[in-house]
Amino acid sequence: VEHGERIVVTRDGAPVAELRPLPRSSAGPTELIRRRKNLPQVDPEALRRDIDNLIDPSL
Repeated sequence: VEHGERIVVTRDGAPVAELRPLPRSSAGPTELIRRRKNLPQVDPEALRRDIDNLIDPSL
């Protein structure tokens, strides 16, 4: 699959699934940097509070 081939999974001779590679991102480094610059800044303290509210911090 890594090299682009597709594999059909069968059950009793009938196709039930297909294993295939995921589409690759078409964005190059320049485009990814441009996108990153447009993302909002992350407040690390607010992020920590949000995570602590969702997950028991004692874990």
